[in-house]
Amino acid sequence: APHPSTCKRVYTENTNIAAKMTLEPPKSATFTGMIISASYRTDIPAFHADWFARRLAAGFCQVRNPYGGKPYRVDLSVDAVDGFVFWTRNPRPFLPVLDGLAAAGRRFVLQVTVTGYPRAWEAATPKVAAVLPVLRRLVDNYGPEVLVWRYDPVILGPVLSPDWQRRHFARLAAGMAGLSNEVVFSFAQMYVKTRRNMARAGLSWIDPTAAEKAALLADLATLAQAHGFAPRLCSQSDLMRPPLRPARCIDAQRFERLSGTPMIARSKANRPGCLCAESRDIGAYDSCAHGCHYCYAVRDRQRAKQAIAGHDPGADML
Repeated sequence: APHPSTCKRVYTENTNIAAKMTLEPPKSATFTGMIISASYRTDIPAFHADWFARRLAAGFCQVRNPYGGKPYRVDLSVDAVDGFVFWTRNPRPFLPVLDGLAAAGRRFVLQVTVTGYPRAWEAATPKVAAVLPVLRRLVDNYGPEVLVWRYDPVILGPVLSPDWQRRHFARLAAGMAGLSNEVVFSFAQMYVKTRRNMARAGLSWIDPTAAEKAALLADLATLAQAHGFAPRLCSQSDLMRPPLRPARCIDAQRFERLSGTPMIARSKANRPGCLCAESRDIGAYDSCAHGCHYCYAVRDRQRAKQAIAGHDPGADML
């Protein structure tokens, strides 16, 4: 994590943001640029805040193509970017960067995953009690539209029974109440990496029927509503039951509500059922060290830790 002085050198110092994040472009303005996703491949706020701050100051980054081919350049300048979506479990190291973005009038949304699963499943994620005060600071500064809570994935195992999930989520929802107006669910999907990592950790999981998954998700959604959250389901339309509605994780409408300014963004699905707006992701796989054994983005936590330790924050790409 960067020392705050690093980010202060990158941005104009801003030590007292007391107001909500309100951007004030001309009311007739319409944003038509690009949304940057940072990143569903890794946790940039938790592990790569210094790198992002430097790339933002430079006005661009290079992105390694995860499917092969040459790296490509992504413009991060004010003229090119309408807003940023940050995906994280730990925004604390990123607070100076967010303060700098807000001071510069640049829009952002955080997709914050808070699951609080046992350590056997999540080796090194921050404890829920440590994350909540950070989220409160963000909401106090920028308002509830800036945060989307992700309870994702919903996973079942010998300890993580449906009843455990209901009780656990109800406790989390009570603690998270007022910190966001939306919670996003998805049921765990066991990719090859996931199966390998789970086996290595000695974990087993239960894959219930679609009807059982849908019933549990509907119960969690009802609990969410009781605590003031709009429940959404990410790209699993076959499991959709009331009161769930489809999620838009890259959500142009949320950016519009943040600033009161229209945003033109075409939909570009990442998979069937996805309603996300078009975005450019600037992350890299195998560069997150939270140690979630069910994660699709990391083959091996030790390799990810080595990649983080060996990475040059002054490099053009992760």
